[in-house]
Parts: sequence; structure tokens; C-alpha cells
Amino acid sequence: MTNIAIRKYSSQAYKALIAHGLSPVLARVFAARGIEHPNQLETTFSRMASFEQLKGIQQMAALLADAIAAKKHLLIVADYDADGATACVVAVRALRQFGAIVDYLVPNRFEYGYGLTPDIVQLAASQQPAPDILITVDNGIASVEGVAEANRLGIQVFVTDHHLPGNQLPDATVIVNPNQPGCNFPDKHIAGVGVIFYVMLALRAELRTRGVFTAATKEPNLANLLDLVALGTVADVVRLEGTNRVLVQQGLHRIRNGRCCIGIHALLKVAKRDIRRVSAYELGFVLAPRLNAAGRLDDMSLGIECLLAEDESRAASLAEELDELNRQRREIEADMRDEALNKVDGLIQTLERADTSTDNEETASVYSLCLYDADWHQGVIGLIASRLKDRLHRPVIIFAQGNDGEIKGSGRSIPGLHLRDALDLVAKRHPELIIKFGGHAMAAGLTINEQHFAQFRTVFEQIVQSLLTPADLVQIIETDGELAATDLTLALAQHLSDQVWGQGFPEPCFNGCFQVENQRIVGGKHLKLKLRKAGARQLYEAIWFFHAERLPTEIDAVYRVQLNEYNGNTHVQLLLEHCFEIGRVQYG
Repeated sequence: MTNIAIRKYSSQAYKALIAHGLSPVLARVFAARGIEHPNQLETTFSRMASFEQLKGIQQMAALLADAIAAKKHLLIVADYDADGATACVVAVRALRQFGAIVDYLVPNRFEYGYGLTPDIVQLAASQQPAPDILITVDNGIASVEGVAEANRLGIQVFVTDHHLPGNQLPDATVIVNPNQPGCNFPDKHIAGVGVIFYVMLALRAELRTRGVFTAATKEPNLANLLDLVALGTVADVVRLEGTNRVLVQQGLHRIRNGRCCIGIHALLKVAKRDIRRVSAYELGFVLAPRLNAAGRLDDMSLGIECLLAEDESRAASLAEELDELNRQRREIEADMRDEALNKVDGLIQTLERADTSTDNEETASVYSLCLYDADWHQGVIGLIASRLKDRLHRPVIIFAQGNDGEIKGSGRSIPGLHLRDALDLVAKRHPELIIKFGGHAMAAGLTINEQHFAQFRTVFEQIVQSLLTPADLVQIIETDGELAATDLTLALAQHLSDQVWGQGFPEPCFNGCFQVENQRIVGGKHLKLKLRKAGARQLYEAIWFFHAERLPTEIDAVYRVQLNEYNGNTHVQLLLEHCFEIGRVQYG
């Protein structure tokens, strides 16, 4: 049985927001997200935390200024996801404007894996000219061995990262990471691209004090990089609070006004999106997948080159390649998802039978899912794990073939189970099983020997059973309650679209019962509907993406309210997220 929980909010905050002129719907939405005064929604630059609060940043700025003056060769070592790609482009663009000699290197995930490994250092050292300094973006805080190898070769390493450090920090020349011990930066959830943007702000301030900028050498406007910062921040699904909200809102403002880099413009064009109406949704679900497709299936340098492009025709060509890679990624993902679902068809039927029963014993008999297929694509296993986790509401780890008898897994978890900690328990109790692992609460990766897969699956299930209860396996969907027919207006949809929503500040969704007046399949895989609220006359357009099965005549729906433009007309559309037969959900 699925539970729908209505988000709670402070009545005092609700009344205060009403007093400041907000509608009752918006007041309860914002109050449920901890907003007590409209000024908390402001996204002016004055609300950003100061770069001086980042430990090590002024030292790094001074060392970078020295390196630029000495004409040293800098090499950016990036990560292969959208955060890493945008962080790389921010660093390269800014440093070149400051007069630096800089290039970049992004590891191929299939050859080198993640981070500044000794192998990547060796590859970097073989570049011509050889780098004097390696600058990591969105990685490096765990690269103890890689930094040691760089030090052995006489190459300095400057680490910029945002991931949680391990027990040992790398012996880098300088580290900037809001999550390192002793750092007082208040916004701990800033993305990797945000960290390097702050480093560039500090470097500009350092160069300014040195008198580098003159009438002949104009001071760069780093706000021109905010489109990239916004994209990387949203793509990395970090909490959109404090500084992150400012960075994303300011970046979106620049994109909507056509002041974005040529590469972002080309990606929006190939995706057939109106640049004037770009929101955080387009950043996270339109642009980011096209960038990430390069890292998943090919080489992220393709995405980086698109964002670095200065020529419109080159940017357009690269955007087309990325779009095609994304189509291939979707096809591979769809095939793998179908294969994975076939493998667990019996389990799904068991869970769905139990979902209609008051007896949870059958439901709770399986707490986790581990699947492996030698033909699955390593770059897509995380996506499949996420899809199955959403479908089954269980922790899921999907494995694909690696090298030399090893298999690589990517896992996704549910609230109540810290996935990295669970893997840590497996490693401590059975040291022979896991070769290496890493991650955080909701996502993690690991490598094991193929011959140990069956044993790992058994041990992981035992660990998960010890950490979760049957109640944890009941899916809870949070909503902002019901909307009256009079609330479903263009004005509400416009107000909601104007805000920046994301991790930690979730986009509002609502629930309610509807009569299904009409339904048809569009595009071969989406359900287009006309819905009516009970007792109301008005019909609402609705769409349920990637669901082609017909719905009953009455449904319990969880939905978002959005604007939809068609043939020059704008109307309200309900974007369905969950649909249930009446009586299949519980409230509370």
C-alpha cells in the first residue's frame, strides 16, 4: 500500500506569508519549505556567502596568480558527469581570461574510473607540454594515491571538490572543499562547479589587488559563467538553498535573456526548447542528460568541447552528436530496464499482490535487489538502479561487466538506508567481497569479483534486513495537499514556474481525485488525458509521460501544475507523476 503524506507547515509562517500578500496556496507551499518571509526567496548576489569563508581559497588564489605570472602550465582534471563538465569549462574559460596557460583532461570512465588516480596522473604527465600544476574539479578529495603519485613526479595538485572526505586527506598543495575539516563555509551543499566558481572569484580579487587589471587588460565579468554554474548545480541534484539558489536563479535569468554560452544555446535548440522559458527542469532533465550521455556512452570531452565552443556551427554540430548519444542512451536504458523487469517479474507480482493486502509479511520478505548481466552497459546501470528503486521501493544495485573478472555495481537507496554505510558493513564483515566502494546515503558504486556476486547479494540482503523495518518498505509520497478547482489557474502555474525548485526545495505537487473523461496514447508511449474534478465542470489537460497503460474512469492522482503553450495559446496542464485506482492509497 502506498501512503500519501501531506507536507506539514507552520501555521505562524503561513499567516505571516498571507499577511505579506501571498495567496493561500503559495503561502502553504512556501511555509512547508521553511519560508517565513518573502525576502527569503530573494536571489540577489548579496545573499551569497563570501568566498573568504572557504578554507584554503585565498592561498589557492595566490598560488594561481603566481602560476599565471610565471607562465606555468595548468591542467584541469575533470569528472565525467555534468557537474564535472561544467566545472571544467568554468575553470578553463575563467583562467584563460586571466591569462593562464591551461588545458583539461577528463578521464574516460570505462578505462580509468573516477577521480585523480595514479593512472590519470601518469596520463597527465605524458601531455605535451607536461603540466606544472593539476587542478581537480568535482573530484580529488579522496585521491590520496593519485596526489602521492603527482608529488612523486614533481607536479603540484590543487584540489577543488565538494564531496565528503574520507579518514585521510590527500597531500595536495592546497584544498578547497566546503566539507573538509575546519572549513566554516555555511553552504555545505554547493556543487563542484560552484566551488571552482568561488575559486575564480577569489583569484580575480587577488589579481585585482596585484594591479593586473588595467584599461588595456579589462577585468573579466565572471557573471558570464553563471549559466554554466546553474546547469552544473541543478544537474548534480544538490540542495537548492542559500548560495545555490542564487547561483541557479541568476544563471537561469541570463539563459532566458539569451546571454548564455553558445553551447548551451545549441543544446536547447537541438532539444527544441524555448530559451525564454527555461527553468530548472530544463537544466536537470533536458540539458544534463545530453551532457551526461557523453560521459555514459563515449567521452565527456565531447560535452566539454560543446560548452567551450566559440563558433555556432561547431557548437551546433557537437550538440547534435550529444543529442544522438542521448537517444542511444535512452534506447540502451529502455532495453536494460525491460530485461531487468523481466528478471524480477515474479518479485513485482508478489509485491503488487501484497500491496493490496493488509498482511505485510509477504511484502517485507525481500528487502533489496541485486542484479547482474554480462551484456549490460556499464554507463547506464545507475539509471536502471534508480528506475527499479522507484518501482519497487527497495535498495537496488545493478552490476555490469568490468575488467579482468571484475563487475562494477551502481546502487540507489530509499529513505532509511544509508547505502554507503550498508556497503561499509558488508566490507567489514566480509572483507573478501568488495574490492572498492564509495558514495553517500542515496547512491553508491562498488567493484566486486564476478564469482562473488551470489554471495554479495545474500550478504547485502542480510545487512539491509538488519537496518530496515517493514514500515520502511512502504512508499510514502509527499504532496502539498489538494487544490480546489478555483486554485488551478494560469496565475498559479506562472507563479510556480517563476521559482527555482530542486533538491531540498522540492517543486510542489498536489493530489486529488479525478474523473477520466478522455485518454489517448501520444508519441507511442505517453498518455494524454482530459480530467475533471468531482463536481466541477471544467476539464483539465493532463499528461503522464512514459506510461501507455489505460487508466480506470476514476483515479487518485499526484500531479504538478505547469504552463503549456500550443499554437500560441497558454493553458494549465497537469503533469501526472503517480496514478492509482481509487482505494489503493492511504493518507496520513
